[in-house]
Amino acid sequence: MDDDDPRRPLLGCPPRSKWRDIGSKLCNVQSWRRRVPITIWLASYSADSLLRDVIAGVTVGLTSIPQGIAYAMVAGLPPQVGLYSSIFPGLVYAVFGSCKDVTVGPTAILAALLAKYVARSPDFAYLAAFLSGCLILLLGVLQLGFLLDFISKPVISGFTTAAALQISASQLKSLFRIEGSSGGTFVKALGNFFKHIRTLHPWDTALGVCCIVALLVLKRTMLKASPTRSTWRAAVAAGWLYVVRARNALVVLVASLLAYALFKHNITPFALTGKIDGGLPRFGPPPFSTVVKNETLGFQQMLAVFGPEGLAMPLVAVLESIAIAKAFAGSKPVDATQEMVALGACNLLASFAQSMPATGSFTRTALNHASGVVTPAGSLFKASLVLLSVTLLADAFYFIPRATLAAVIMVAMMSIVDFCIVRKLWLSSKWELATWLLTVVVGAWAGLEYGIAAGAAADALRALAAAARPHLHTVQFKVGNQECILLTLAGTLGYASAEHVPRKIRALQSSGAHVLVIDGSRLRRVDIGVVENVISAILELQKKEQRVLLWNFSEQHRRVFASLQPALDCFVSGPSVDPFVLGLDVDRRFPSLSTVT
Repeated sequence: MDDDDPRRPLLGCPPRSKWRDIGSKLCNVQSWRRRVPITIWLASYSADSLLRDVIAGVTVGLTSIPQGIAYAMVAGLPPQVGLYSSIFPGLVYAVFGSCKDVTVGPTAILAALLAKYVARSPDFAYLAAFLSGCLILLLGVLQLGFLLDFISKPVISGFTTAAALQISASQLKSLFRIEGSSGGTFVKALGNFFKHIRTLHPWDTALGVCCIVALLVLKRTMLKASPTRSTWRAAVAAGWLYVVRARNALVVLVASLLAYALFKHNITPFALTGKIDGGLPRFGPPPFSTVVKNETLGFQQMLAVFGPEGLAMPLVAVLESIAIAKAFAGSKPVDATQEMVALGACNLLASFAQSMPATGSFTRTALNHASGVVTPAGSLFKASLVLLSVTLLADAFYFIPRATLAAVIMVAMMSIVDFCIVRKLWLSSKWELATWLLTVVVGAWAGLEYGIAAGAAADALRALAAAARPHLHTVQFKVGNQECILLTLAGTLGYASAEHVPRKIRALQSSGAHVLVIDGSRLRRVDIGVVENVISAILELQKKEQRVLLWNFSEQHRRVFASLQPALDCFVSGPSVDPFVLGLDVDRRFPSLSTVT
């Protein structure tokens, strides 16, 4: 440590304590500013940034309106709740969010998880937002983001794939306007579809299919403008780009105008969204009691309804938001703690404004990024546009066809279905592929909460199996006329492998080798139970006149062996094991002398 190092204690002064350092960090102005990122970027905010954020916010807002309505209907909530959930979380994220691209609002996956609780009472949605916000905020304050590292990529991919399949299947009812329920799982939704397929309405079906085709065509149609072409062509290409980005809003607008024109002629061929209660929501604490079938449920009873499966909502919200933030951050680091604080605050405060749980949306975040957003202020302008629509244009939402909203959702789900990962997992690890398949199958059959639980359990079993059956690499070689076999111990050998390792050592006796060399150079940690059993196996082999050499074990590991069996004298060290195999007189204590010259 240099003499001028500020960390060096002054002469005659006691060293600073650990708690004093922690206190100074907590009381540091910069630390608090990082927890409120708007205080960092607002100081250098420019007119150019304002213009770009307004353009991005308006573009994303045009997509947030139809998606918010659609996701509220997926959850079984009034359409305006989906709009409220785009407004208030967006306002909060503009203050606490650290990633400029992330757009917070309702998502299809959270809506699907929420649907079975809302079937009892809409009050469960507002309480779910409150509880999710409290839990996520607590995880952020306690800096427990590392817990998400225990959810593997195959589980996340399998869960999102199962969710996309379930949500898409649930929209078949609205797309074809068939009778029956939309189904709580992918299997039930498909069963209901085929059971009532004869009840479909051709006009809704035609409109829904046309909307899907239009959305896919707009998504894949791009006009390229070469620098050598005229400026008007470049302007047309730039304008078409905004048309593509606002395709959801445009398709909904055209379908609504068609429905309105037919309504004026007393023709209503489509199922419409219906009346939306516009205006501002009722502000106040979320409901801590509700009435279900003329029975009043208190707070504890509502918690019992959520049960352990209710933890899936905050878990999925955090996974979605942080994964999206990392995907669009590029080379920049993502402050996972701050993102959890922001997401928790979004849900906690929005629950006081009749909002459903919200998290980062991949579709809207990608659109926000493509629109050139500069700061989290883009969320503020997006929320402002949605607020204007729900207060001034609520009557216009009456004529939005339900088949069109179903088409918007189904096309959005196509982007998160991840079947490409199957080939990668097949080449990488069959066990990971099995975990992915288990998550998808259980999620589609029994429910999304059970799917992610099954995947996490499979990951835990894989970790336990790896600990109990570590890979022990063996190589056969020959030194002079001596047949040898090398067994390499690597990494950590825990108590779960206490039987596997000595069993492997005993099995090598049948290889016919004269000398067994156990390489400990890559061994980092070993439990005492493993050492005891390895010593027993070595003594058994030595009684059968099998030579055993323990090569390049660390001094710490040697002491462990010596404390259990002081008479064990087969440790050797050096860059080569050949002289010890040949029985040459080499000093075993000094590695520098353990070579033949």
